[in-house]
Amino acid sequence: MRFTVVLRTPARAAEPLFAQAPKAWQRMLPYVVVGIFVVSLLPSTIAVLTNDYKAGGGWAGALGVAQTVPLLLAVTRPVPAWALILLADTVGAVVLTHADKVSGHAWPWTPTGIVGYLLLMICLGLRESIRTLVGVWLVTGAVGVVLGFFPPDGVITTVALLFVLSGAFLAVTGALRGIGDAQQRIAEQESISEAERARRTLLEERARIARELHDVVAHHMSVITVQADSAPYRLPGMPEPVQEEFAAIAASARESLGEMRRLLTVLRGDRANGGNGGDGPPGSAGELAPQPGIGRIQQLVEATVRAGQPVELSLAAGAAQAAPPAVDLSAYRIVQEALANVVRHAPGAETRVSVTHDSEEVLVLVVNGPAARDAVAALESSGTGHGLVGMQERVRLTGGTLDTGPLPDGGFRVAARLPLNDPTEDAS
Repeated sequence: MRFTVVLRTPARAAEPLFAQAPKAWQRMLPYVVVGIFVVSLLPSTIAVLTNDYKAGGGWAGALGVAQTVPLLLAVTRPVPAWALILLADTVGAVVLTHADKVSGHAWPWTPTGIVGYLLLMICLGLRESIRTLVGVWLVTGAVGVVLGFFPPDGVITTVALLFVLSGAFLAVTGALRGIGDAQQRIAEQESISEAERARRTLLEERARIARELHDVVAHHMSVITVQADSAPYRLPGMPEPVQEEFAAIAASARESLGEMRRLLTVLRGDRANGGNGGDGPPGSAGELAPQPGIGRIQQLVEATVRAGQPVELSLAAGAAQAAPPAVDLSAYRIVQEALANVVRHAPGAETRVSVTHDSEEVLVLVVNGPAARDAVAALESSGTGHGLVGMQERVRLTGGTLDTGPLPDGGFRVAARLPLNDPTEDAS
């Protein structure tokens, strides 16, 4: 089967036949086959010309070499090889018109010449374009027709025989090359489509994360606005320049909120047009609900258990209060997507969810075993929809690290470290 694929793979210009084959013996095969034909045809051609046609020894040797040795060139440059062999065969046909016993034998193409010519057609068909193959076939027929106007007496004409056989060989090998070309184009297109699909998935996930983070940032900006507006009332007796400063802060905060709303309109454009790029339909209550966090992981696990998936949760006290909003949301979404993947790919598997924290980071760990042998579960549809891509983007956003991979027992592990401090602040 693999050799058939190699046979259908076209060789590039100036490349030997089968140059792209994975194994060395496959790459050497064309040279071996052509070499065997040359070694066999050279003495056979000389013997046929000498014994059957009674051509002179010098002419027989020269024609034998000219009609067979150029076959060695066919592995890498079949068109020049074809031109040399056709010229040698034509000269041989003219020489044989004066041979002593040409009558009763094949002419203008001798049997050994036909065998070598057909081998050449195979090399041409596997390498050259359809236009070139048609040209070779028509020139072969034209030369045969011209020679057919001057046949010696009593010969068996082989003009039609070579014309039909060469056409058949070119058609079969050309079809194999066409299949190889088509498969190569399909493979290239699939590669491009896969890259575009991965890029689109990444962009969609980043936009979705941006929509979620808008709610977090908007909350803080709203608090700043309220604090700045209410400062003169909460702290009476402030000097007028201070009051003006608080008013400017409130105005800047309100302007920032307006800019964020316009940005959110762009990010949610697919929803406005009725798309399904987010987590719910347009205008759904999910868009207006507060963003979830570590405090709701317990509810998420309970919902997964009710769906028939055995999940054990270990949630450290105070993790929700210790995590900043971006880390809080990212931890929840990572657990949500990890559990969704377990339901999809390992229904019934024993699963452990652990969320711990210290003074520097939050550690999220989801580990599942192999799928239960007899488990039947409906596909989970509440995840983000982009699997590991979404997890990676969320971890990258918070400056953390993500470690995922299969386990020796057939299970899977997802481990995310989310720093509690903003990495951009540390960098500054």
